[in-house]
Amino acid sequence: MRHARLHARLPEFTAALTGTYDQGPLRGHNLEPRHTLPSRRAVISILHRLFEAFFPGFVDKQYLTRDNVSFHIGALLDEVADALSDQVYAAARHERSEWAEQRDEALRFAEEAVIHLFERLPELRRLLILDVNAAFDGDPAAKSFNEIILSYPCIVAIATYRIAHELERAGVPLLPRIAGEWAHAQTGIDIHPGARIGERFFIDHGTGVVIGETTIIGTRVKIYQGVTLGALSFPKDERGKLIRGLRRHPELGDDVVIYGGATILGDVTIGEGAVIGGNVWLTESVPPHTKVINSPQAPRFQRRSE
Repeated sequence: MRHARLHARLPEFTAALTGTYDQGPLRGHNLEPRHTLPSRRAVISILHRLFEAFFPGFVDKQYLTRDNVSFHIGALLDEVADALSDQVYAAARHERSEWAEQRDEALRFAEEAVIHLFERLPELRRLLILDVNAAFDGDPAAKSFNEIILSYPCIVAIATYRIAHELERAGVPLLPRIAGEWAHAQTGIDIHPGARIGERFFIDHGTGVVIGETTIIGTRVKIYQGVTLGALSFPKDERGKLIRGLRRHPELGDDVVIYGGATILGDVTIGEGAVIGGNVWLTESVPPHTKVINSPQAPRFQRRSE
């Protein structure tokens, strides 16, 4: 349905909106760029193809056999190699001014970054299989490994994190955060690609989980929905600007369990085997094998007639 009065005013609306593009301290546009930005859509497509490489037969291609899987995965990685190289190249030239005119250096960096990721793929798959195993061991509602791979949001979030973390380690700008924030939008689980997470990691339910950039998580750690591993404060320099790159998030030892709604802030250490109860607020370290619980007034049961 076409509305004549509305469409008659479209030039006015367009002029008003585009007139804001050169106003204010932040442009918020990428018009007439010297170099194009990476494509968010392309990054998401790369993630989907890598998921298929990690879990063949679970994503798109069905009826794979041991006879044809090598051909299929080889073709898949060939596609990813070209697509990811293009995105790393675009991100590098856009974000690093010294490469703006050094095309060969940017191309070499993109190739090395993709090689780094591809060399790590077998190890990433090993870690993801252990993460699936941890989910099965940690969730009595899980019926099978297939159910976990097909439906659990934590697997999407953790797989994306492990890919993004390797790109972060390789010094790739923009792409790790694009990947991480896509997973955040899909699952409600926000894991910064700079965090360091060990084997057999399980996030039960997952909605509202936040894991900050300098967080360190040991092996066999389990956390529940609504858990925040965040920063207590943000130190600033003499000009009032945030100082970046400092440790400001918690470190969790092996076999730690954190229940729903708990918040742990700052550069603190949660010792091996500690259990943090639901809705606990922590800004100090916890010794190993310690249980921390809230102690509200005990629930009181009363007959409705009273």
